[in-house]
Amino acid sequence: MTSVTNQGRVTDPIRHPNSGSARIMTTRAWWLVVLNFVLPGSAQVLAGNRRLGRFGLGATLTLITAAIIAGAVYLLWPAVVLTVFTSTIGLWAAAAVLAFYAVTWLVLTLNTLSLIRLGRAAPGARPVIAAFSTALMVVVCGTAGYGAFVATSASEFLSSVFVAGPSEPPVDGRYNILLLGGDAGADREGLRPDSLSVVSIDATTGQATTISLPRNLEDAPFSAGSSLGALYPEGYGSIDGCDVSACMLNSIFTEAELKRPEYYPNAVAEGSSPGIQATLEAAQGITGLTIQYFVLIDMQGFSDLIDALGGVDIDVHNRVPVHTDETFTKVLFWFEPGLQHMDGYHALWFARSRHGTSDYDRMQRQTQMQEALLAQASPANVLTKFQGVAAAGSRVVKTDVPQGMLGYFVNLASKTKELPVISVPLIPENGVDPENPDYSAIQAMIAAALAPAPTATPTP
Repeated sequence: MTSVTNQGRVTDPIRHPNSGSARIMTTRAWWLVVLNFVLPGSAQVLAGNRRLGRFGLGATLTLITAAIIAGAVYLLWPAVVLTVFTSTIGLWAAAAVLAFYAVTWLVLTLNTLSLIRLGRAAPGARPVIAAFSTALMVVVCGTAGYGAFVATSASEFLSSVFVAGPSEPPVDGRYNILLLGGDAGADREGLRPDSLSVVSIDATTGQATTISLPRNLEDAPFSAGSSLGALYPEGYGSIDGCDVSACMLNSIFTEAELKRPEYYPNAVAEGSSPGIQATLEAAQGITGLTIQYFVLIDMQGFSDLIDALGGVDIDVHNRVPVHTDETFTKVLFWFEPGLQHMDGYHALWFARSRHGTSDYDRMQRQTQMQEALLAQASPANVLTKFQGVAAAGSRVVKTDVPQGMLGYFVNLASKTKELPVISVPLIPENGVDPENPDYSAIQAMIAAALAPAPTATPTP
């Protein structure tokens, strides 16, 4: 871009402008501000310190190239990219890169503001150019800075929740995960699982099947080699009773955790606990599945997580009461049918209310709450409220899923969300009598639900 002066000299209006013309200086200022935003470093190459400009351009083009390569790899092998950005090293590297670019863009923007010679621009344009430049600087540098903060916080959060250890392979093409809803409270000894389910996920398609286990199942068998199973070879409490008040499925946790921790001396070191390990062995004995991992969700902290996400939308199908006493005779308020937005306090009451309802009603509501929360916890929502989500999550979740498997499971979850979840509740309507369960029939029902759909044979 050149021009010819009255003396015939060729000048560069960007590097050597006619500073006496407010119109030219205003146009030049807008060009430099936009160039600094679109291609950081280009403003310095054209109008300022070329060495600084080449550094800025090199950094910018390197970032663009890396983003293109990462995008291509994600399209071809998404699990690779997700694994990198769910690892401690990957997140800290991302934080360092983002912090570097935040500082680089800040230096380039401040330098650009000095290059535009704002005092030479038209008086009416000066505040507009200054405000626009400042806004761009805040948006770009602030976004990079916040990204660095999220990356470091995510690394600390993931390290506090997920363990470092070897990954488990799928069994019969599936990953089976035990989900426990912890029912800890000041009025009870220890933690007792309030909800139990096994999520079985096809390792190829992502198809998920949820197997809901009633907490009041009796005579629960244990998988082969179970430590607590050796004490109850005919099922939990079937011979001489059990060492807690009730011989039901959810009492296994309490007995192993508080009464017989010596049966599982290595559980804590392996990222589990005696109660979790014994319950997992019982879930394996009931379902006939090999369960690779567990996830324990503290229901008391569950409300904090929902509050951090800004609440959850629930479609209430039937009136649900909230009681104020242990005898379930006084009702504080009702959840009325219809779509409702609930904060953590009300969501927890909706999931756990017992007044006038059965355990099976509660199972259905808890499953509904889990599905709603997963559906509404979008990446954008989590990122914008990440600090609160991470703080709540580290108090809510305990799991033995290794951090190295997160990328794989995140990729698998993206497939799962595209498919309907199959539900297999072990309830009387499905022929399950919790007081006298037929575990052979239960395992056959589960096997049928997990069997791959028959492939249609093309007709000749």
